[in-house]
Amino acid sequence: MIELNIDGKRVQVPEGSMVIQAAEQAGIFIPHFCYHKKLSIAGNCRMCLVDVEKQADPVPACATPVVDGMVVRTQSVKTVEAQKGVMEFLLINHPLDCPICDQGGECLLQDLAVGYGQSGARYEEEKRVFSVKDAGPLISMEEMNRCIQCTRCVRFGQEIAGQMELGMTHRGEHSEIEAFVSATVDSELSGNMIDICPVGALTSKPFRYAARTWELSRRKSISPHDSTGANLIVQVKDNRVLRVVPFENEAVNECWIADRDRFSYEALSSTDRLTAPMIKQDGRWLEVDWQTALEYAASGLRDIAEKQGPASVGLLASPHSTVEELWLARQLVHALGSDNIDYRLRQAECADAQGKVRWLGMPIAELTTLDRALVIGSDLRKDHPLFAQRIRQAVRQGAQVCAVAQTQPDWAMPVRATLQADALDWTQALADIAAAVAAETGAQPPVVNSAGPTDAAGAIARSLLGGGRKAVLLGNAAAHHPQASSLLALAQWIATQTGARFGYLTEAANTVGAQCVGALPQAGGLNARQMVQGVLKAAVLLQVEPQWDCAAGEAAQQGLQSAQTVITLSPFKTNLDISDVLLPISPFSETSGSFVNAEGRLQSFHAVVRPLGETRPGWKVLCALARMLDAPNLDFDNSQQVLARALPGVSSGSLVHAGRLDNRTDAAIVVERASERPVSASIYQLDALVRRAPALQATADGQAAGACGCSSPHTSPHTQERQP
Repeated sequence: MIELNIDGKRVQVPEGSMVIQAAEQAGIFIPHFCYHKKLSIAGNCRMCLVDVEKQADPVPACATPVVDGMVVRTQSVKTVEAQKGVMEFLLINHPLDCPICDQGGECLLQDLAVGYGQSGARYEEEKRVFSVKDAGPLISMEEMNRCIQCTRCVRFGQEIAGQMELGMTHRGEHSEIEAFVSATVDSELSGNMIDICPVGALTSKPFRYAARTWELSRRKSISPHDSTGANLIVQVKDNRVLRVVPFENEAVNECWIADRDRFSYEALSSTDRLTAPMIKQDGRWLEVDWQTALEYAASGLRDIAEKQGPASVGLLASPHSTVEELWLARQLVHALGSDNIDYRLRQAECADAQGKVRWLGMPIAELTTLDRALVIGSDLRKDHPLFAQRIRQAVRQGAQVCAVAQTQPDWAMPVRATLQADALDWTQALADIAAAVAAETGAQPPVVNSAGPTDAAGAIARSLLGGGRKAVLLGNAAAHHPQASSLLALAQWIATQTGARFGYLTEAANTVGAQCVGALPQAGGLNARQMVQGVLKAAVLLQVEPQWDCAAGEAAQQGLQSAQTVITLSPFKTNLDISDVLLPISPFSETSGSFVNAEGRLQSFHAVVRPLGETRPGWKVLCALARMLDAPNLDFDNSQQVLARALPGVSSGSLVHAGRLDNRTDAAIVVERASERPVSASIYQLDALVRRAPALQATADGQAAGACGCSSPHTSPHTQERQP
């Protein structure tokens, strides 16, 4: 540890720390623009100049390493004069447009100009002006004249997003930030550039001119999309969500969020919102009151269960539903005497996990510390943008990442070795890696491989056998594979032999939570794949759009058309062709609830706005339906009471009991060519919200999905492993 003196305070910091980091630890603010704790040191702005004893001139605090016994003054006359000089320099070309700037009220330049700026400018020459740029549907670059060349956005692209989409051209006062590779910024993490821009150069295009920052209420929430469980600040005005930004949580999402976490809020105000219960009569949809709709739904379910047997009734639940909703959905099904409930909508193999909860196999934060990783069947960058970001940081520190994929991964990071194989042959590919590991260690391979391991398999084996902290991670496509059990068993063997941990990246916001509350058949009931094959006479769809959420796609929709009663619980007008009752339930912004992320962390959230129209929280609707069907002991006043029953002893922010999280398997390994390819959703087709967010659908990824016929809620958004 290094000890130094800052403004009379003694501070101890690790060797290699910079003066600005030591000042932060001491609670002393040093003004800055280019410095960001998650980015490399640039030293561009010079706003952080400080007076260091025995130094003739002020030095930049962000780029000056601490030295034992150093004396730093941040408030001396020399320091303040230097900082005022830098501020005057930064403002010579800056437009005086604060009244119309979207950044007004939360602009770092504006704030610091109050303390360090002059009352008037001495600069009388013509200010430089840059041309308007179009960076795509998410980021506005129309006011790049405000840019102070801090290069935060450039460094973010290189270091966090993994691709240099923005860079600086020219020199001197003609220096300009612009796109190099393409005309737009297409990273799945691009919205974070808006947050880290200290001025109004980069702003949110969907939010542009929607409100002033001081008009917004700020409320915490949790992302309902992928399994990261990113912490959010939802900003609200007049009972409308107008902006979403990250809430810092080092253990989960650090200070970043993915673009689908940030911009999917547009769907909350969609014209597609369902705002009142509806019943289909003679082919026409009629709005009714809640009591009528619930009685109609309960009566239809009870009649079919009594006349045609409980086995003819089933429930399909989205893994993006809350813990509370999924637990109550299970009670509803059991009240009818059925065990037909499943959240595994895209899985081809729905094997019995024997009560084990499949999870990441390690804390999310430890992805950053890995030395070796093998990723199987995942488009890591698009499926799990924040996981990819953490692994990217590990690679920057020397980690090696390998892949088993159908195509060469495009993860915006170096990949040490890739075993390219058709998804139909992934069990053989893993068997090859296992054989290569066995050849290196002298162990007995799990299956006989007469052909011997390939060069790629050998390279992966040697990589995994090196390093200290290792992980074997199965992606969405591996989980959805027809031979998922064999893939898991092979991954387990490889991990055991190489000293690695293993687990699933997990697809949705509550995939782990759905397993924890048993939202799957446990007593011989039908699984999701079976339920959409036309065997049900009554079906309940909890936030499920079969043609987009189920592996069978349009065939799933057609299979449910034979049911006599279909009840859809959704925030949107959907499933109109197959449903008999539509019950409007709240999206995550209008209800309280909980998600369990990939590492098993329970995170609860509250409603940030009032329900739209006659919309009701999903847990309340399910609870009312279950009580009508004579389910016992369901008298709840709030979602916290439901959670206490669903996951007793687990509080928000804590981890599910470790005994429940278990990736071990004793499944037999079958190495043969699969009968079908796994089905995975593209990045902006994962759930109902992102599918209805116009800005996300206008991105390069959204349009690419459209080119393959999956861009809107009218066609299938699946990819049959086009990407790895």
